[in-house]
Amino acid sequence: MQLAYSLNRLGVDHAALSADDAPGGMFRKWPLFQRMLSWTKPYTGFQPGSREFERHDWNSLAGDEPAHRGLMASVMDGTSYFPSRPEMQRGLELFAERTGLRIRYGCRWEATRREGDDFVLTTSDGEYRAARVVFAVGVAEPWKPPTPGLEHAAQYGELRPVETYADRRIFIIGKQNSGFEIASGLLPLARQIILASPSSTKLSVNTHSLVGVRARYVQPFEDSVLAGGVVILDASIEEVKRAAEGFDVRVRTTDDKPLQFLVDDVVAATGFTTPLRDLPELGVTTFGQSGLPAQTHFWESISVRGIYFAGTINQGSKGLMKHGIPSNSGACQGYRYNARVLARHLAEKQGRSVQIPVIAAKEVIPLLLREATLGPELWHQRSYLARVISFHPDRGILDQGVLPLAHFLDDAQFDGATAITLESNGKQDLYPVVYVRHASKVHETRLDDDPFLNFETAKHRADLAHALDPLLSPSLSQPRT
Repeated sequence: MQLAYSLNRLGVDHAALSADDAPGGMFRKWPLFQRMLSWTKPYTGFQPGSREFERHDWNSLAGDEPAHRGLMASVMDGTSYFPSRPEMQRGLELFAERTGLRIRYGCRWEATRREGDDFVLTTSDGEYRAARVVFAVGVAEPWKPPTPGLEHAAQYGELRPVETYADRRIFIIGKQNSGFEIASGLLPLARQIILASPSSTKLSVNTHSLVGVRARYVQPFEDSVLAGGVVILDASIEEVKRAAEGFDVRVRTTDDKPLQFLVDDVVAATGFTTPLRDLPELGVTTFGQSGLPAQTHFWESISVRGIYFAGTINQGSKGLMKHGIPSNSGACQGYRYNARVLARHLAEKQGRSVQIPVIAAKEVIPLLLREATLGPELWHQRSYLARVISFHPDRGILDQGVLPLAHFLDDAQFDGATAITLESNGKQDLYPVVYVRHASKVHETRLDDDPFLNFETAKHRADLAHALDPLLSPSLSQPRT
């Protein structure tokens, strides 16, 4: 939906197909325990519908006009700043209504083939032909490892009604967000919950990022620490067997100690895969447990040109991964901005010229610092998307807008340019970083962090001016006449 909207705004003709019967199809069944992980704060000091509001709204799609922005806040009932599943569904329906999106619903993609320079999609409504195709099919199919007996375990999305788990011992395989979501949902009912996987649990509050279990789901962790009814183990699962009354689960801890658990239920929260159908047979390279397609900085398959990806699959374009911290492309607040960048890229591929504003030298420092302080793209896609300004002796200073940081650093066209982004090292609060490309070299300057997250102070202005000195010289910042 986000990409279709952004393509419409750029005047790019396209066909948008969805197997769902209506907008928000995913949110008619998931998340399992009804509330999102991501928040939308109604009171932020900024008007809903403003660009600045988006920094605090992780769930609305990103519109270009006030009437298209910040729609989730208008449909939430105020009982939580985490939208419920029906509220998320309604927010997407409202976006489709307000923007007049033309999407063919109930149209299932079935097969793909190549004919000359085009791709041909076979769908439930006939064939579609195009030189470029974008797949936004999600990382949506539950996956199980080949552990003996694991076929007996229920998966995420297959759980019985919650009340049927009352007074039962439940073994959950997996200690990522989905495992802790299930544990949190069953905590008021279950007699005991065991969570196990080989890797230790990371918490987002410790990594200073979205890496790790989100704070909303840490109650089972506290229950374990305080010796309640939860056990959290670092252990590999060796076998799951049917028992006379329930299941016999055999594990081996990371210090090589075998353990046995007799439980009533086993749940596999072991991750999800990407439903790419026949794309790998067409040559699309994938990697990792989730089968993500390997992608360029502009979310194009590295092995089959003309095939692009949008939505949660954007995780396959890793970016710099500075300090080991990934992008937020797996969530709406990240991929909505990727889609805008991708739409511009596709428009340029179609031969459409995209306006690049010329700005005055005196605007450069205020613009960059304001973006660091309020720009939602930088806040939500740290070390991944950047605001870019280029300096040309003939054309003057050009505001290139938001682009992938890795593209800025890799492409020689940006020699004589600067980019600002927000970064986190996993230990401290976030801070701005300025990259300057000049004379075929890249200079990186970290600006100070700020307890009030204000990066427009006199100190920030002075430090940024010093970093930009090679570019802001009169010979580079003034166009020739």
